[in-house]
Amino acid sequence: MMKTTFKSVDEYIALQTTEVQSLLEAIRKTIKQTAPQAEESISYQMPAYKLKGPLVYFAAYKNHIGFYPTGSGIKAFQKEIEGYKNSKGAVQFALNQPIPHDLIRKMVLFKVNENLNKIKR
Repeated sequence: MMKTTFKSVDEYIALQTTEVQSLLEAIRKTIKQTAPQAEESISYQMPAYKLKGPLVYFAAYKNHIGFYPTGSGIKAFQKEIEGYKNSKGAVQFALNQPIPHDLIRKMVLFKVNENLNKIKR
């Protein structure tokens, strides 16, 4: 991808292939339905969602979609993501496999609760 500065999530998604656009829009919809109060933005040049702190990020790559629920989100779902390539802060969903929207929903809810509980303390 040539462009390195995105002004909106719409712009980010529009620059992907048609196939990837539909996958990203579905992930976006899952996040927005799960955390409707979250603020959508571009951070680190990828779609980002925040609610009293970072929730999740995602990005398109040649063969996968990177999903970034931060370190605590990865740690909390280690068992559920063991079938996917993952690291301390990310999980990769292959483009040729179904996107696990239930897992994404759980991770977003986890992060919402984590962020709201930090404020209460």
